[in-house]
Amino acid sequence: MSLQAVRIQELIRAARGRGATDLHFGGAERPALRVNGRLLLADALPIDQPAVRAFLSASVGADQLAALDERGTADGAELRAHDGGPYRIHAYRHAGGVRVAIRLLAERLPVFESLGLPAVVGSFARLRAGLILFTGPTGSGKTTALAALIDRINRTCERIVCTVEDPIEYLHAPQRSLLTHCEIGRDVRDYAEALRGFMRADPDVILIGEMRDRPTMEAALSAAETGHLVCATLHTNDAAQTVDRIVDAFSPQAHDQVRGQLAATLAGIVSLRLVPRRDGLGRCAAAEVLIGTDAVHALIREGKTHQLRNTIVTGRAVGMQTLESHLCELVMRGEVTLEDAQAATSRPGEVRAFDRTGNTR
Repeated sequence: MSLQAVRIQELIRAARGRGATDLHFGGAERPALRVNGRLLLADALPIDQPAVRAFLSASVGADQLAALDERGTADGAELRAHDGGPYRIHAYRHAGGVRVAIRLLAERLPVFESLGLPAVVGSFARLRAGLILFTGPTGSGKTTALAALIDRINRTCERIVCTVEDPIEYLHAPQRSLLTHCEIGRDVRDYAEALRGFMRADPDVILIGEMRDRPTMEAALSAAETGHLVCATLHTNDAAQTVDRIVDAFSPQAHDQVRGQLAATLAGIVSLRLVPRRDGLGRCAAAEVLIGTDAVHALIREGKTHQLRNTIVTGRAVGMQTLESHLCELVMRGEVTLEDAQAATSRPGEVRAFDRTGNTR
């Protein structure tokens, strides 16, 4: 192994040791880490381009390197890495060279109880059919929450679980369930192709790493309609935006049909944010939770997505909550600062500090 390759492995180990979620290197700049959501420059020299290419050649393979040269991006993952834990790799062209972003994944499968999410989200594991969506911006914990839900299904239910990801991020060893892991590019061409194949594999649960396009959304809705539990992620900020994003992916002529499919299948939407802990030891998950009640389904069917937030506000009895109410709870418990909580939402005025009697300060 070359000296530069050793340096990259040392960088990855050091980043994990500092509790980083991401490592960036390549180009003339020093490597950078993201720790508790904040970007920090590492005390290390820049990684030159030959070392970047050598690392990618060993990590993502020749096909992805060819894709990098042809299209400008490449993806891969090391699930059994020797540096202490798995990680996801994304490489992209930058200023005539190549830069690498590494997402450091948990060394062990996340256990749902450790995430601090509302109990109602864990109860989704008992569902037999429907569509469950984890949403939020990049780095908000969607993949981790989804993996934790699949782990709970695996530990508590006898199901056949088929997963398709790009790339695979968590490997689940069979416990009470039987799991099949499928990777885009290695096993199938795309998500829609994988989902069509899954329909012949007698699945109970289908995990979709990301609903990126109309064919994938169409296949996911069809699978949920035919009695499967479909779990997926989507890059949207809240429940209303999630519904609109799915509907708008289709032609205007199909909007009524898609709303009808969503109204018939949607079991829940969990919109996530990660907020730095007050004690500096990691981050807390905050979530907006929408449950697919009859009232929610009626609003979706009628195209009144702008009213979904009001339904969430009044739906606490069935486990719904706004992001802002969860942030308020975290502030009250002293787990996050008011400033960080307000920075995590587009409605900072709804996040307030409380005194010991529960009154706002």
